[in-house]
Amino acid sequence: MTKIDRNFGLLFLVMLAIAAGNTALQSVLPALGRSLGLADSAVAAAFSVSALLWVIAAPYWANRADRFGRRSMVVLGMAGFVTSLLLCGAFLAAGINGWVSPAAAFVLFVLARMIYGSLGAAAPPAVQAMVAGSTTRAERTKALALLGSAFGLGTILGPAVAPYLVLGGIGAVEIGLSGPAFVFAGLGAVILVAVLRWLPDDRQVEGRGAAASYPSIGGQASGASVTAATGERTEPIGYLDRRIRLWVIVGLVMGHAQAMTGQAIGFLVIDRLDLAPADALQPTGIVLMIGAGAALLVQWGFIPLLDLKPRALVLVGMVLAALGCVATGSATSLYGIAMGFALACLGFGFVRPGFTAGASLAVGPHAQGSVAGKITSVNGAAFVLGPSIGVGLYEVWRPLPYLVAAAALALLFVYALISLNLSDRAPAPSPER
Repeated sequence: MTKIDRNFGLLFLVMLAIAAGNTALQSVLPALGRSLGLADSAVAAAFSVSALLWVIAAPYWANRADRFGRRSMVVLGMAGFVTSLLLCGAFLAAGINGWVSPAAAFVLFVLARMIYGSLGAAAPPAVQAMVAGSTTRAERTKALALLGSAFGLGTILGPAVAPYLVLGGIGAVEIGLSGPAFVFAGLGAVILVAVLRWLPDDRQVEGRGAAASYPSIGGQASGASVTAATGERTEPIGYLDRRIRLWVIVGLVMGHAQAMTGQAIGFLVIDRLDLAPADALQPTGIVLMIGAGAALLVQWGFIPLLDLKPRALVLVGMVLAALGCVATGSATSLYGIAMGFALACLGFGFVRPGFTAGASLAVGPHAQGSVAGKITSVNGAAFVLGPSIGVGLYEVWRPLPYLVAAAALALLFVYALISLNLSDRAPAPSPER
């Protein structure tokens, strides 16, 4: 194995662990919150706070990788990841064992999640920059795309393995549902030691990384961060620039619909199947794994095979996603929930790269980096308020987040059908207005 191969493998593991650890914790938290007697909306708020800090911190760390060194940023991100999960596990275990009240355990858990959101965001742009600096121009896009796939794989791996990481007790101390946090903290610590031991300092190597979207259930990579790291930025583009404005609206509505429905799915499994919290982990993991797999199947299989234009991707995806949301909200069995959620994720899998490609095609080559940065921030912003909105609606009426998401997607479909009629052309540059 060459040093380049070893370094790339380490960096791939960094990206995979950051995504898998976060989504594993997301998949068990509904059951854990119910076992502690916490309000469902409080559980969702914990991830909204973390996502907000990630959206703020990711561009900050991306812009400072050159000054502090990419390796140091990778170390900082992994240290934040390990520290956050270790504290999350400790505080949740304290609540499970009755050492502190559920309310106190939750407040401490939120503080621990803030460490992940603020420091964990340092690693992905630094990882991209290291790969960009060690590859030729011809190899760069492929290598960065492979790194981006680690986030997508992590969204499958985390929920898939989380049910098997629920541990028993150590003496009189019950670990229980806090087990996934401890296990992924240990895995992250091993990767951190390997990074410190083998990853070289690259301060003198040129390479640029970009802020990555918050790794969340349903938040598969769109490829925008790769373009942001490699595309030209000589022409700045605003969110309201008429060339990309419609695509930004599509991304915001679609992203919030996806975040709302994905965050509520764990609670839906518990309530519709009438399960005890500890018995809900495997069914929840199955649903989330099938949903993430459906989205990745679209992006890695159907889209290259069908070769649809951005407008067609968006329109087809919104129809499928809306139907899937309705099916999920009305399902009463595990099979029905899983198939409905898979159909919704299938649709989101079409829309996400569709609006990414549409925005990219709408501008010239000198604005690609700027537009890609906007797309990445739109993807991340959806997971700030989306989860809390979805679970808040769920507390009012269980099918409500899915019906609201379906209605929003239906309205968006009509809007896109009328307004995106020129989306397959790349218009000449024009000033923002």
